[in-house]
Amino acid sequence: MKPHFAMMAAYNRWCNERVYQVAALLPDADYRADRGAFFKSVHGTLNHLLVADRIWMKRFTGEGEAPNRLDAILFEDFAELRTARQTEDERIVAYIDSLSDADLAGRIRYRTITNPADVEQPLAPVLMHFFNHQTHHRGQIHCMLTGFALDAPSLDVISFQRQTGMGMT
Repeated sequence: MKPHFAMMAAYNRWCNERVYQVAALLPDADYRADRGAFFKSVHGTLNHLLVADRIWMKRFTGEGEAPNRLDAILFEDFAELRTARQTEDERIVAYIDSLSDADLAGRIRYRTITNPADVEQPLAPVLMHFFNHQTHHRGQIHCMLTGFALDAPSLDVISFQRQTGMGMT
């Protein structure tokens, strides 16, 4: 199970870098334009992904910042947001690398933000949600980038596997 999560952490980092490379090409007005997504714009959605990752990483590790709003804008400046994203992606990779099989078989307790409640569940399914959530919102960003007639990059797992060799053996 750990190799799967290690691949997903590396895939997450790879996808984010690809998305940020294309988002950097947008004029600021387009980058911030409300495109009808859950978090409105490319800017809002990139911020949401960082917000959610920080919330989950705080739950997983007990360390770091945990915003109290899912729609928080952590960084107005694209370059600062990109740097924070890269830092968080490295943190995610390191966290997954630190997990043992016993950790992955363990449980996690946390408190939800929307409709606050205490939850306890196995860690592995929560990690599946964590990575799936990122994929979901990156798909929205990909759609927005395509709507701006940009050549949005492939984010397929198989493309990542072929490029990196992860998951190919």
